[in-house]
Amino acid sequence: MSKRIFLAGAAGAIGRRLVPLLVEAGYSVIGTTRSPEKTKNLRALGVEPVIVDVFDADALARIVVNAKPDVVIHQLTDLPASVDPTKATEFAARNARIRGQGTDNLVRAALASGARRMIAQSIAWIYAPGSEPHDEQAPLDLDALEPRRTSVNGVVALETKTLQSPPLTGIVLRYGRIYGPGTGGDAANGSITVHVDAAAHAALLAVERGEHGIFNIAEPSGELTSAKAVRTLGWSPAFRLAK
Repeated sequence: MSKRIFLAGAAGAIGRRLVPLLVEAGYSVIGTTRSPEKTKNLRALGVEPVIVDVFDADALARIVVNAKPDVVIHQLTDLPASVDPTKATEFAARNARIRGQGTDNLVRAALASGARRMIAQSIAWIYAPGSEPHDEQAPLDLDALEPRRTSVNGVVALETKTLQSPPLTGIVLRYGRIYGPGTGGDAANGSITVHVDAAAHAALLAVERGEHGIFNIAEPSGELTSAKAVRTLGWSPAFRLAK
């Protein structure tokens, strides 16, 4: 079983819930943050923290190579604590840059390190209008209006790089809109949602059981099916951490 995990975005909403699962399962976790203030909390969770900006390709490569991970997990986003609709274009562009340039840098670093597996966070509300519920084979909304088109293009860049970088086994988790501890929302709001603990558990399952490809990770709805994740990973949307 793979034992060393490089977790990019360890201090993020999903990262903070994923770390205890990985540590409890016996993995050594090297986790990134851009904030020196967050390293103490990461250490308390059992993480070896590293401070790095994913856009600093050279520094990132050195750190990942030194970490010698078996698996790299990409849980990086660039989203505001609260969404201001008037700034949707701005944060869509920032997040698309993480998914494009950031993913490219992280995949290059993973390949240089000799990692065998790459698991990346994507989103599940980017399918084109059409027959529902959407499965992973459904077309993406490539003709969307802005700023949605920028978000979809960012997803395409992330998924292409993750899935088409041999010899890495690339696994993409298309998450619903997360809610729960640390997300700013205690309850599901709207459609295509997933609790942050269930989202984190999907990443652990992808480390241990995941096959190359894409998995929808969202609660049951008429819009989307996560049957593949349930069947292949043994994932359940009802999963919750004990605390």
